[in-house]
Amino acid sequence: MTELFTRPGRTDVLRVGLTGGIASGKSTVSRRLVELGARVIDADALARALQEPGAAGYEGIVAHFGPRVLMGDDAALDRAALAAIVFADPSELEALNGIMHPLVRRESARLVEEVPPGGVVVHDIPLLVETGQHEGMDRVVVVEAPEEERVRRMVEDRGMDEQDARARIAAQATDEQRRAVATTVLENSGTVEQLVAQVDGWWRAEVA
Repeated sequence: MTELFTRPGRTDVLRVGLTGGIASGKSTVSRRLVELGARVIDADALARALQEPGAAGYEGIVAHFGPRVLMGDDAALDRAALAAIVFADPSELEALNGIMHPLVRRESARLVEEVPPGGVVVHDIPLLVETGQHEGMDRVVVVEAPEEERVRRMVEDRGMDEQDARARIAAQATDEQRRAVATTVLENSGTVEQLVAQVDGWWRAEVA
């Protein structure tokens, strides 16, 4: 997916792109930013809503992937089956991104318009760098953690298979690619409290 994010015509809010590899600790950062007063727009949450039966993302996915990604009497999306397909085949991942990214961006732009002037909008986007959306941001905050620690978190905390965990990491941008566009890098190799302290320091320096 190479299409760049089209920034809405808001110049009276601070636009922050928040990203990081899977299991890097981005969700902890996002929660703290909400507590500090930011309006966080979670791309994954938007995607999940758009993948509910009857929603535009669901219809597009079923049209491309067929019944093999559905389960149950209500024909809900089988996210595990879909993940197994797309993380094993880059062309299928590209197809999924082509379906979902425009829909998520459209909904995100609508939510930005609801933020009052002077507000802080944080776009929590796992594929911020891969999709070029960092170019539409005033700040880019990247959360990093060592790869082996991320694998451990996915296996022990999320019950994922190690091979699947490593495949998901490989499908995303590298730390070097994210760091190259970052205005701030938060290092999450310590405690949650240490990560939150870094977020607070960033907020005082960039927002407060």
